[in-house]
Amino acid sequence: MINKPDRLLLLHLFQSFVTTWALMKASRMEPGNILTFVFYLLVFFFYRHVNRRMDLLQVSNRVALFTAVIYTALYMLVDYPRYIELLTSPLYRFVVLAVIFSGFVCLFYYLLHFLYSYACNRKRLYRALLTRYQNVPYSYEGRYPRISACFSAFANLIRRHTALCAFLCCLLCWFPYYLYQYPGIMTPDSINQFEQILGVIPWSNHHPWVHTLVFGFFYHAGYALTKNMVTAVSVYTFFQMCLLAGSVAYFISTLRSHRIRPFVLLLIMAFYSLIPYHAVFSVTIWKDIPFAAAVLLFSCALLRLSVQNRICLKNVLVLFITSAMICLFRSNGWYAFLLALPFLLFAFRRRAKAVYPPLLAALLLAVIVKYPVMNACNVQQPDFIESVCIPMQQIAAVICNDRQLTEEELALIEEVVDLTYIHELYNPTFADNIKELVRAGNQDYLTAHKSEFLKLWIDLGLRYPGDYLTAYVDQTYGYWYPDSFYLVAEAEGVSATDLGVSHTPLIGGPLVIKGKEIAVKLGSMVPIYGTLWSMGVACWILLFSISVTVIRRDRHKLICYLPGLALLLSVLAATPVATEFRYVYFLVLCLPFYLITAILPDEADASL
Repeated sequence: MINKPDRLLLLHLFQSFVTTWALMKASRMEPGNILTFVFYLLVFFFYRHVNRRMDLLQVSNRVALFTAVIYTALYMLVDYPRYIELLTSPLYRFVVLAVIFSGFVCLFYYLLHFLYSYACNRKRLYRALLTRYQNVPYSYEGRYPRISACFSAFANLIRRHTALCAFLCCLLCWFPYYLYQYPGIMTPDSINQFEQILGVIPWSNHHPWVHTLVFGFFYHAGYALTKNMVTAVSVYTFFQMCLLAGSVAYFISTLRSHRIRPFVLLLIMAFYSLIPYHAVFSVTIWKDIPFAAAVLLFSCALLRLSVQNRICLKNVLVLFITSAMICLFRSNGWYAFLLALPFLLFAFRRRAKAVYPPLLAALLLAVIVKYPVMNACNVQQPDFIESVCIPMQQIAAVICNDRQLTEEELALIEEVVDLTYIHELYNPTFADNIKELVRAGNQDYLTAHKSEFLKLWIDLGLRYPGDYLTAYVDQTYGYWYPDSFYLVAEAEGVSATDLGVSHTPLIGGPLVIKGKEIAVKLGSMVPIYGTLWSMGVACWILLFSISVTVIRRDRHKLICYLPGLALLLSVLAATPVATEFRYVYFLVLCLPFYLITAILPDEADASL
């Protein structure tokens, strides 16, 4: 009989082997590469080390295994064709994929256990996070007294004026981008809203009408004061910068109320102040930016209301305003809010008198604005095809794969679109081509026969599930696959327009231009740092934070992840583009919130 330690040793040897196989395929190595042996040794000793930590600190195996399976599925759904591209036998393909799947599950399982072991070590974690004595000035003894004194002074400044320091720090670091991109970055979407503000085209809710009104309010206020269109646009841009910086300040202030150390707050402030895409987005006139700020503010308000004993009027007011913004500043925000509302009402049932009024008032306000007010103002609504991008892409994929359709199915499709050029127009990651094909056809027929097309979509999905799954992966992978690259924050200046607004930089020169270019491109060049530019990594961090909260049994904090999760699901249900960073900028903006909330102590824990 083999004793338990030897069985465990054999298990780790085997797990290390399948994990090495998975890493070899993922990194595109040949089996004879010497680095595969390095991988094997590193993985083996890592598994042995984690196993000892698992013995010391018991953590839920089910949560770790479930999360590891999700991570493996999300990674392999995109990458698996490369693992078997040289194999023709179905049996060999199945065996190789099974081995690689097992290897990744082992890797993520042990890695998650390793991270959970620290996240659940409450005493050590809180000593690292918390400032234990709030009334004692912060001091740091180091080898360099002047540097130590400056650091201590800065830490004490953060302690006394936390929110103000965060707000000013963000504005100060973003201000060069404001001067360089003056009066703000305006893409075709921004120009469309600007045309509505000037009355060149009718009001439309294709880009949220309420955001257009806010843009128009600051533009008209600026124009009334300056009589200059460029300066007037810059007034809104500066307001947007302040709103984004204010959301960061509110978040930092929330952490400070939990006695988080100034050094930790400084690291979080650096994330917002120094990562270039925050600065670029702060001066980009898109609805996605104030929407992301609203999501961060809303999430922080939920955290405050869920853990604080005393209900503060300021937090209730923030909850109301940001709820309304989420409903009105993006179309998917409305559906995400409706999805999250029942869970919010249930979670705060013991604080119904304080929390129900702002949530329900925001819902009522959104309903009034979206229907009677917009109808009275003759605001055009987005066409139906905008909301069915993914089903449309799936049906197009079946057609382009030359699958067999009945005469009735073909006739139904041809009532709407001309299929002559669909093979040339279909792009698996970009729905606009097929949307325009539908618009050029007979979209009214599609709108009038929704039930028939729903039946068609279901029937084709049952017959060709592989095509549907592939089409869905191709259309959404950028938001959950961690190795997809997307050039973020590359937009500059004002798109060509004859409206009287143009890019008018207040600073410039080769040094400024090259510095901005390098700052933006570093995310695609530097490892580790580059993960901060990945939408897929942001999704994985959200899932990891939720799993940590479950393992720590802080289930009352799960409500704080609900807005981000509901919004992510709404993007995955209707995205027209596979990789568009601004669609999930709210997720990236909230990353520090998700991570710190997962390990944030309750008031009882803080005394440890």
